[in-house]
Amino acid sequence: MWKEIGYRESGKLHPRLFSNRIRSTRVSSLQLSNHKEIISPHRGSVNSLQIDLTEGRYLLSGSSDASIAIYDVQHATDYDGDGLVAKHKSIFVVDKQQENGHKYAISSAIWYPIDTGLFITGSYDHRINVWDTNTTQVVMNFKMPGKVYRTAMSSLATSHMLIAAGTEDVQVRLCDIASGAFAHTLSGHRDGVMTVEWSTSSEWVLITGGCDGAIRFWDIRRAGCFRVLNQSHSQLGRRPPILERSSMNKVSTSKSSLAGQSCSIKSRAPQRKICHSNGSKQSAISKIPSQVKNSAKQRLHPGMLSSQDRATAHYGAVIGFKVTEDGMYLLSAGSDSRLRLWDIESGCNTLVNFETVRLQTSKPIQLATTPDSALVFVPCMASVKVFDVWLGNTVQTFRGHYEHVNCCWYSAQDQELYTGGNDRQILVWSPPKLISAELNEGSKFGQGLAQDQDNWSD
Repeated sequence: MWKEIGYRESGKLHPRLFSNRIRSTRVSSLQLSNHKEIISPHRGSVNSLQIDLTEGRYLLSGSSDASIAIYDVQHATDYDGDGLVAKHKSIFVVDKQQENGHKYAISSAIWYPIDTGLFITGSYDHRINVWDTNTTQVVMNFKMPGKVYRTAMSSLATSHMLIAAGTEDVQVRLCDIASGAFAHTLSGHRDGVMTVEWSTSSEWVLITGGCDGAIRFWDIRRAGCFRVLNQSHSQLGRRPPILERSSMNKVSTSKSSLAGQSCSIKSRAPQRKICHSNGSKQSAISKIPSQVKNSAKQRLHPGMLSSQDRATAHYGAVIGFKVTEDGMYLLSAGSDSRLRLWDIESGCNTLVNFETVRLQTSKPIQLATTPDSALVFVPCMASVKVFDVWLGNTVQTFRGHYEHVNCCWYSAQDQELYTGGNDRQILVWSPPKLISAELNEGSKFGQGLAQDQDNWSD
């Protein structure tokens, strides 16, 4: 550490490279925090966690007892152990006794992306509520056709204020906060939609995962989905255009030769003219560039081939996924206990062989990734496993919950991981803080530090 600091001071190490090394070192040393504790007021399982995207300070949690809580993770409310352990109690709690509050389990709780003055919750009582944080009152609600599994808002959006909702209904609905009505209804899934997430590279692209095993990409400016991920489509990158053009030419020439043979058998002159016209058409088609062919493929839905429309990403339900920060890759988890990494641009399964995991299948799970997309945190029954995104091997396993873990949220600001589970607890995983070493160091060098103090008068 001190060696790298010396390199940074002398200019031998770039500032960004230095900060990346510090972050990676802190992430690799994550453990159950010995200096921070979240006091959970929930009396049911914790199903959703999120820290606000503006300040990185307020933690929002939703529970199966229909309660919502907000914590200040930067400023402790109490201290224990001679001030060594910071306890963070909830700033306020909203439960089912609240007017217009939820009556059944809360499955999703998210912040309004650009302001902590609003947050959104989805519940099994078929409702999505928009809350005013200052007054803790419901300012808007949407009635859904079934249980709400997951809600999402785009952190990039500047042109819309849409809440994407995945429910037990086959249709995905987009709720507009500006108008208080449904803006879109996206049809394509054949079973309930358990997870939804907006792209991190475009405010118009929505990704949904359903109980039918399909992961669909939607551009909300047009009708129908434009991509369905296929687990058998595992080619890395795009196919070279030369091969595609050559294969296309072979097909066109074979068709033209067959057409010429069939027409030469005919004896009538008009039919020969038709034959020549057909042959000319075939030769013209063979000269169509691959770009036109690709553009035709992009206009398949509505009009998507049934074989492509029925493709699946998992053999079971898609219970969770996470888009990387750069928007280039998608990590998905299914009830088939498989993790898959997808190249979003090509829609290919990258075939990263993640180690076998056990995932709960009764409800969706919330994954988390580091900002550099190097590690992914996956709730695996009563533990949280950390996987290397590119190699698929298990880097670390966190064990601290007594029951199944439902959600994870990684704080890039403090390099801390927050997890919630069925044991009603919210645990904090952070780099170790060597309290005893700090005390010894302080007593050892206290005299020297005193000599270094200034003699300025107050």
